[in-house]
Amino acid sequence: MGRADRPRVVVTGMGAITPLGLNVLDTWQALIEGRSGIGPITQFDASAYPTQITGEVKGFDPGEYLDAKEARRMARFSQFAVAGAKMALEDAGLTLDESNADDVGVVMGTAVGGGLRESQEAHLILLNKGVRRVPPFFVPSMIPNAAAHHVASAFGVRGYSSTVIGACASGNQAIGEGTRAIRDGTAPVVITGGTESAMCELALAGIGAMRALSTRNDEPERASRPFDAERDGFVASDGCGVLVLESLDYAMARGARVYAEVLGYGVSSDAYHISAPHPEGTGSALAMRRAIADAGLKPEDIGYINAHGTATPLGDPAEVAAIKSVFGSHAYEIPVNATKSMIGHLLGAAGAVEAIATIMTMQEGILHPTINYEHPDPECDLDCVPNEARRAQVDIALSNSFGFGGQNACLVFRNWEA
Repeated sequence: MGRADRPRVVVTGMGAITPLGLNVLDTWQALIEGRSGIGPITQFDASAYPTQITGEVKGFDPGEYLDAKEARRMARFSQFAVAGAKMALEDAGLTLDESNADDVGVVMGTAVGGGLRESQEAHLILLNKGVRRVPPFFVPSMIPNAAAHHVASAFGVRGYSSTVIGACASGNQAIGEGTRAIRDGTAPVVITGGTESAMCELALAGIGAMRALSTRNDEPERASRPFDAERDGFVASDGCGVLVLESLDYAMARGARVYAEVLGYGVSSDAYHISAPHPEGTGSALAMRRAIADAGLKPEDIGYINAHGTATPLGDPAEVAAIKSVFGSHAYEIPVNATKSMIGHLLGAAGAVEAIATIMTMQEGILHPTINYEHPDPECDLDCVPNEARRAQVDIALSNSFGFGGQNACLVFRNWEA
């Protein structure tokens, strides 16, 4: 199917749960104000760990979205997914019933699902209370596709279903695969995004052992500092982002409001290292080029980039190198900000939340800042929108997500009002 013949894909609804807020608007307001959602870990005693900070989701009550009994059988990442999907569907004004239940698909992304948090809890029960006390819902709750299952079950949709596990690129790749499902005619509507709630002692110890996390414990709000010369690692966070995608024809037929169009999607592999990016960003650059080509655009058509921007010593300069490779001199004319400077790294949910931030940027005409940019790094010399929000008209934007295993996924969005 040629580009001219394939269905156009639009975003009609969004929902988010982040360290900055329990919905899209609260999260967005905090982003443009430059507020940090990073703070001390309160879920457990982290005093023995080199890293003692995280981006916690505060005040989330699954009872607002789920039956209490059902919520108890779910891992937290699935609770987030159902809540985010409910918000996104309400935002889209989309009614789900027997008339469309077979047509609506679900594609969710996650890096670890409930594999770390729930496995740690079940293992402690096994050791301390014995084999017969391990909960019967342990395995069904922790498998990565549980979130997609619970979203489908909560809303009674029986269409195309898939789970993307692509490390930190999962959220972006889920949106891309949802887009492909609509383009291919597999489903006219897809509920998609990313969800994560992995923070626990095992995760903190494991990621900390890789020396990938910031240890700026005394000033958590300043710990996540993408592109800053004194960055020392990322801050792990929890949350989710969910989008409703529809074919343009389906959305128009029901009179839906449209936020943005998904123009392009590109994926690639670094084929280099399990946890370090290629220093020249070759895989990342390939994903960006593919997304731009899929959109039928040229690099100079991109007016804004939401960076992966994790604040790791190796990752940030590799992404900048990739951007320069793709855009040449135009790279210096493009604002490139990092949402993770305020919410930390939501792992498998990062791309979905950042896609929402990208869409809100186009809708509102405001670039949120990259906070904590205090010491310029010659290797990261692009316009990263340092420390203060900026008014700007953005018609076409690129959102980057790069994950462990060298997995890269990029999306191109067009502002529907452009």
